[in-house]
Amino acid sequence: MTTTNHEPAIAATGLRKSYGDKTVLDGIDIQVPAGTIFSLLGPNGAGKTTVVNILSTLISADGGQARIAGHDLAAEAQAVRSAIGVTGQFSAVDGLITGEENMLLMADLHHLSRAEGRRVTAALLERFDLVEAAKKPASTYSGGMKRRLDIAMTLVGSPRIIFLDEPTTGLDPRSRHTMWQIIRELVSGGTTVFLTTQYLDEADQLADRIAVLNGGKLVAEGSAEELKRLVPGGHVRLRFSDPVAYERAATALRETNRDDEALTLQIPSDGSQRELRAILDWLDAAGIEADELSVHTPDLDDVFFALTGSPVPADTNAGKDTDNDNAKETVR
Repeated sequence: MTTTNHEPAIAATGLRKSYGDKTVLDGIDIQVPAGTIFSLLGPNGAGKTTVVNILSTLISADGGQARIAGHDLAAEAQAVRSAIGVTGQFSAVDGLITGEENMLLMADLHHLSRAEGRRVTAALLERFDLVEAAKKPASTYSGGMKRRLDIAMTLVGSPRIIFLDEPTTGLDPRSRHTMWQIIRELVSGGTTVFLTTQYLDEADQLADRIAVLNGGKLVAEGSAEELKRLVPGGHVRLRFSDPVAYERAATALRETNRDDEALTLQIPSDGSQRELRAILDWLDAAGIEADELSVHTPDLDDVFFALTGSPVPADTNAGKDTDNDNAKETVR
């Protein structure tokens, strides 16, 4: 059986896992539509890797059920393995052999013929820009090259679902962006990606849906924008150059925070299109023109802290683009 347009690529209910008296997963439910990116966030030790290990058949759950690519996880484990690929936190690349030899080894493990294995290897090495390095020992590769080779090896078996467990940890910003592009291309080709990450901006950039795991439970799930709206603190900021227009707006608008020196007003808002339209309609009706309108919403850092009570992971902002502020949209 294979997935259909109506069946999720991944469907898990009530997953439980304990080690001794420590409960790691306390009955979590996950639904991942085919051809999408699902990101699982959580503090260190929250159980993200445990979820990946269970869903990829590496370990067994203590309770619950799951279907992966249309196959029952417990009863059809081999069929599940044939449909998925896994790239873990630590590279599976063998540094003692060349990149090409790593790929051909994976082709052998997937029981491809010699000719087919060489064809697939050549195509993937080209796709991941590793042709020039293919004959060199993998130990000489940079971190980004090793990660690209790792994912290329995962794709040898043409998996429909790929589990990426913190795939960009330790990479420099350029290599991270290259990896993001690779992930987007995989999904555009119909692959489903299950991503765990310590980089909140990575989930914000890539994921169609995000779930936050804390204390063995999923404490929130939704799109990045939906999660941001769970946290208070959003507002619309109006800036004026005309003191008269500023005073008129400040007098008429309720629940605003004034900055008389900067001639700005802050209006509490969830950042929704409905609220923004209401503010713009009011300004038009009153004949008041603001020089700048900015929509400020909480970012995933705020969401992470609010939902888990934990500080944002130390490496979350490493390599973050300083010119890419996803929490602000400015209309001039």
